[in-house]
Amino acid sequence: MTHPLSAHLGPAPVQDAAASQGGRDLGDLPEWDLSDLYAAPDAPEVARDLDWLDDACARFADAYEGKLAEIDAAGLRQAVLDYEEIDLKAGRVMSYAGLRYYQQTTDAERAKFLSDCQDRITGATAKLVFFSLEINRIPDDRMEAHFAADAELARYKPVFDRLRAMRPYQLSDELEKYLHDDSVVGASAWNKLFDETMAGLEFEIDGEVLGIEATLNLLTDPERSKREAAARELAATFQGNIKLFARIHNTLTKMGEIQDRWRKMPTPQTGRHLSNQVEPEVVEALRNAVVAAYPRLSHRYYELKRKWLGLDTLEVWDRNAPLPMDDPRLIGWDEARATVTDAYAGFDPRMAELAEPFFTDGWTDAAVKPGKAPGAFAHPTVADAHPYVMLNYLGKPRDVMTLAHELGHGVHQRLAAGQGELLSSTPLTLAETASVFGEMLTFRKLLAGAETDAQRKVLLAGKVEDMINTVVRQIAFYDFECKLHDARRDGELTPDDINALWMSVQGESLGPAFTFMEGYETFWAYIPHFVHSPFYVYAYAFGDGLVNALYAVYEEGDAGFQDKYFEMLKAGGSKHHKELLAPFGLDASDPAFWDKGLSMISGFIDELEAMEDA
Repeated sequence: MTHPLSAHLGPAPVQDAAASQGGRDLGDLPEWDLSDLYAAPDAPEVARDLDWLDDACARFADAYEGKLAEIDAAGLRQAVLDYEEIDLKAGRVMSYAGLRYYQQTTDAERAKFLSDCQDRITGATAKLVFFSLEINRIPDDRMEAHFAADAELARYKPVFDRLRAMRPYQLSDELEKYLHDDSVVGASAWNKLFDETMAGLEFEIDGEVLGIEATLNLLTDPERSKREAAARELAATFQGNIKLFARIHNTLTKMGEIQDRWRKMPTPQTGRHLSNQVEPEVVEALRNAVVAAYPRLSHRYYELKRKWLGLDTLEVWDRNAPLPMDDPRLIGWDEARATVTDAYAGFDPRMAELAEPFFTDGWTDAAVKPGKAPGAFAHPTVADAHPYVMLNYLGKPRDVMTLAHELGHGVHQRLAAGQGELLSSTPLTLAETASVFGEMLTFRKLLAGAETDAQRKVLLAGKVEDMINTVVRQIAFYDFECKLHDARRDGELTPDDINALWMSVQGESLGPAFTFMEGYETFWAYIPHFVHSPFYVYAYAFGDGLVNALYAVYEEGDAGFQDKYFEMLKAGGSKHHKELLAPFGLDASDPAFWDKGLSMISGFIDELEAMEDA
């Protein structure tokens, strides 16, 4: 129950979108208003809350340290409520500092403010480390008696269950306190080095200097020469920084190995599985089902794409190329908003209502700007505030799907907030449910509106590519990480060693339609998940497979599906995936469950092949 400081990410203040890369002709792109958290970094409320945290943590330690073994149920309930109040305040400060930072990671003042807040909160909350350690020493029968005696305390049982799952891997009190203090100069410092380096990279294409987001976007350009130029410039720049990226990965992987060894965790993945509340055999079943499906999914689809593009082989810069019959027009922000909102409302008006403030109230930052973190995310902040969505919107069809995805997260986070700070957080495996479902709703609406076979083909192909990127690519990423962590146990890895591990999964996952340019072996360097959240990536495949199965139930006309769906999202982290899926007649521990999800992807490819033969 120690506060996950690293989970409180975030981006920053607003520049003129029209003047930024990718901001032209897309309409009035929204920017964050972070004043719902704090008015400014020097606002008196920031100092007030940091002072309050110092005092509250000290009071908490005075009240409860060394006393939890004998405390009664009412006393333990009060301790949990006090802890939750501290968690809420620390989360608000770190959310604000993080969001400002990610909006402009190259700004030294923002980086300093984030680091100072992190140092201050880590110092204050060091006094709380005893709590989880003492809780884990309470016998099971005594904990069960506490839950039986106090219904309000029993509501927090899932929090205690997650905490006590770590009991076999708990270190001494002194070591746990050391690791807590060390965190600000440990993994989080390497994370910031990666973020600042990546945000500061410059790529020159046709005489124009671009950031990484705009350069990656060129990999979807209709002109093959532009895609190739972008891919080669990415490779050259990554190669120029490869020693630094290898150092970051070597260090973080070794740090993980050391902690795992001290904690006696059986595998490098164990910690992630525990935090995801998912059994290792379920993840293994997912991984094996996807790898076995490579030939009928990615291999088959990319062979189709190779024919459509009229090429002997595909290169890496063709993977996300638009189809020849695709309409290359840019999609303005207002159209993107209408598309996603209508799709959400078509499922249930409540979905569109929950999404509306992200467009109107400064809850979304959409424009590409110098120094802004690449990619997209939805950050829940804290239960008594609201989520914020970050995008790098460039007007491509995939950007519309990203909007649908992140708004799904936002809706989920708003609904789960009712559980309170400690129970609202959803494990990663379930955190992708609403986001992928939101994408599916948007896709199905667009597909229903297709007026020609060509439009339908483009939409189907785009969805298949997105699903392959979400399922096949992420499981290949997971295999790469597993190999990386295993190899690091035998010693330092050179950049060439890491390159070879990366390439060992690429051909297998993408298939024989591809050849790989020289330099592609360095593309592991820019994937942030490997740095920020080791083994996170399988959660995407888990979420996609889960949603495909869930959507099949919806299409079958399951009575009361919408209400059951909203109840699932409202549950946040208060229930296990088995309990959440039971009302829909689904069970993720059944190996056939994953085949059901994968069959939706292969069914779309069947339809594309049938269109070829027609």
